Amino acid sequence: MARIVIIAGETSGDRLAAGLIKAARVMQPDIEFEGVAGPEMVSAGCTPWHDSSELAVMGIFEVLRDLPRLRRLMADLEARILRNPPDVFVGVDAPDFNLRLEARLRTAGIPTVHYVSPSVWAWRPGRVKVLRSACDLVLCLLPFEAAFLERHGIAARFIGHPLADDIPDQVDRTAAREALGLGPGPVVGMLPGSRLGEVKRLGRPFVQAAEWLTNRAEGIQFVVPTVSRSTRELFERCWTDHGPLARPLVLDGRTHEAMAAADVVLTASGTATLEAMLVGRPMVVAYRVSALTFALFRGLRLAKVRYFSLPNLLADRPLVPEYLQSQVTGPALGAAVLGFIEAPDHGATTLAKFGELHTQLRRSASQQAATAVLDIVAAGTTGATNPATALQ
Repeated sequence: MARIVIIAGETSGDRLAAGLIKAARVMQPDIEFEGVAGPEMVSAGCTPWHDSSELAVMGIFEVLRDLPRLRRLMADLEARILRNPPDVFVGVDAPDFNLRLEARLRTAGIPTVHYVSPSVWAWRPGRVKVLRSACDLVLCLLPFEAAFLERHGIAARFIGHPLADDIPDQVDRTAAREALGLGPGPVVGMLPGSRLGEVKRLGRPFVQAAEWLTNRAEGIQFVVPTVSRSTRELFERCWTDHGPLARPLVLDGRTHEAMAAADVVLTASGTATLEAMLVGRPMVVAYRVSALTFALFRGLRLAKVRYFSLPNLLADRPLVPEYLQSQVTGPALGAAVLGFIEAPDHGATTLAKFGELHTQLRRSASQQAATAVLDIVAAGTTGATNPATALQ
């Protein structure tokens, strides 16, 4: 019976890992998964050692602040894995944590798979060397990543994105609005981020954008899907302090429905931009990190790309408006959103391109990921040393 240790960071990693687990258990019903897991992974059958939210840290200086805790967690996980080595270790996203752990485990003879390529093509290209030493295989969600990694001597496979498999080509806006109890009038989906740090930085300008829009768009409604109780409470406090009197519809989860109901989506950069693209909704994208982290990015020229939102990266052109750091203000975001509301046909060309990208990413990703991992189990890949002796 195969046994796999899997570690996922935050909400998007939890979702990806759960898809892999479900697909693998269809292929091998008696397979065992355990590790750092979120609720979807646990529901899919993963035995949790820690919660994936413990890895939800964003930004260089934010990581430094949490470094002692993360080091203790890594040491605990490494010791636990080496005492009872699995057939394969799978690290899902969270590259700053997982790649370090993967390198140690691979040296100890445990086959390693990294699911979601780090953006080495975009920033911190030095991590290519880390990938090469840490991973037997990298599973890539975006089409250009595998070719880039293979040029650098890294085994990689483009598997597409599970969201592209799950979301249909056409999403019914009317049905979504009825399901959420929304009335007539324009609807804005607001997604200020899945991490507390993101909501702290984006919550205020998002609700200020809502205030700005409320004074200019009659009957406008806001729907806000949140991923946790803590992010919900933080956003609701932001709204009370800085937003309009009319309350938004705040949801626990139900991101897909919220986007489907919306005329336009105002979102933090990240997986949500991909989901909005696949749902076929115009969007305005915002990104903020701490001032120190941003200064380091600029000072050391760590960023290597022109865009930061996934639709623009995939198309290699500005399909959707992006707002970065000081550009992220309530009036600026509000004006961009209002442009889509007042001219709904303006984005027709963009939506057609969204459809093309959707087709490109639809490749049965979870099944491909599970097949790749089980192939490594079957091959019985071995590393440099005997894992049983690595703690000695």
